[in-house]
Formats: sequence, C-alpha cells, structure tokens
Amino acid sequence: MIKHYKPTTSGRRKMTVTDYSVLTTRKPVKKLTRALPKSSGRDQTGQISVRHQGGGAKRKYRVLISLDQKLNMPAKIETLEYDPNRSAFINLVTFEDKTKAYILAPEGLKVGDVITSGEAEILKGNRLPLGKIPTGVGIYDLELQPGQGGKLVRSAGNSATIVAKEGPFVQVKLPSGEIRKINKNCFASIGQVSNVTHSAQRIGKAGRKRHMGVRPSVRGKAMHPAAHPHGGGEGVNPIGLKYPKTPWGEHALGVRTRKKNKYSSKMIVRRRKK
Repeated sequence: MIKHYKPTTSGRRKMTVTDYSVLTTRKPVKKLTRALPKSSGRDQTGQISVRHQGGGAKRKYRVLISLDQKLNMPAKIETLEYDPNRSAFINLVTFEDKTKAYILAPEGLKVGDVITSGEAEILKGNRLPLGKIPTGVGIYDLELQPGQGGKLVRSAGNSATIVAKEGPFVQVKLPSGEIRKINKNCFASIGQVSNVTHSAQRIGKAGRKRHMGVRPSVRGKAMHPAAHPHGGGEGVNPIGLKYPKTPWGEHALGVRTRKKNKYSSKMIVRRRKK
C-alpha cells in the first residue's frame, strides 16, 4: 500500500511512501546481520568509478539465503521485515531443525505460513526446480546456474513466467520481456516478490534522495563545452548533436551495450524490449 500525507509543505505535497504498518517487527536478528561499509562509488584506487553515490543513512546488511539450501525441510514464517538494502520486504523463517534465516518475502503470505523446497506443491513461496514447475506459473528469485543461488527477478513486485520446455532447458520470460533458456535443474520460487506498490512511490524532495545515498546529477546542457558534449550555447538550446552522448563522448540512449560475442548470448531466445 501507498501512504499519502497532508500537503503541509512543498516537499510533503507530492511525497508518498510505502505503508510499513504491515511489517511485524522493526529490529533485525543481530546474528543474521553484518556491517556494510560504504565506498561512495569509489574503487580500490580511491577514484570515483560510479558517479552520483555518497552519504545516506547507515545500514546493516541482512544475510539472505534461498530455501533450497535446506532441501525438503519445512520453514515457518516468523516475521515480515523491512530491508534497507533492497526494494522488497524479507521474511524471517524458522526451519524444522530450529535454525533461523532471512529469505526474500513473496507477496500474499502471512506470519505463520509454512513453505518448503524440493519435493513441494505448486504453492506461493515454495521453491522447486524449473523442470517441475508448470508453464504459465509466476516465479521469482531464479538461479542462472544450478546451486548458484537466486540471481534474477528479485526486486519488489517482479515475477517471471515459464513459457516453454525443451530438453534440458526451460524458456523463461523475464520482467524485461527477454525470453531466456535456463537449465531445468535451476531452482525458482513460486509467486511474486513482495511490496508490489514500491514503483508507485513519489520521492517528493531532494533531501529524501540524499538519505538513500544518491548525490545530485547535473544536466550536460547546463555545463560548459569543455565539461560535456552537450554543453555550451546561449540560452536554452538543443544539444546540437545527432544523438545524446555521455560526458566521454559515447552513445547515451538507445544503443545496445551488451557485448556481441558474450558467452551466454546463445541462451537468449528473444532480446528484451528497449
């Protein structure tokens, strides 16, 4: 759900936030967290390698696992929690052997529900190999290689769909529209990732973006010619180029950045939409 505020200030007028009243606890389990040092977008030499990062609120990293790390062992959902490191919510689960762990929370499950992996029914939250999931069923948290752990479809509200099966591979349609072949022994969870209204939030003010660790971005058109290919000119001018460029003169919009001879290109049946 999305929460709206009364327009008491200019920033509040357009601001909306996720309604966190559905969460069952505020503090994470200490043993399942670790420190998360900040790099501010700088690499090992101290130079900025990723621009517009820095500052932001201090965070603790929650260590997540996949259910298939404990095959055929039922797990009871204990809490639904906020995670500052991802857009989705997380669940604290207790396995049959009394161990606790954090997993990615599926949409629609509640505290007290029991989920499992391996030899499991096609129910929300259960985790099975792709080969055992019927076509047309929504899935999330997919592996790319067997035993690797979930790599795809992990952000809030996302789900993928199995569209076909052929030999040792399963064709999966990803949220981007790409159809990709994945080994049928790779695991995936049934359902959809939680916090489906995340993308409907409106940030509302610049300060809130700074709390998230995002620094300001200046338009190229606002710079002088030596600083950016779009820079210069009198007043409000177009960029004066055939296509937009990055500060370093590369194509900025509409160009494909995937390597032409990448080893996994043979696994892509249909490219994603632009």
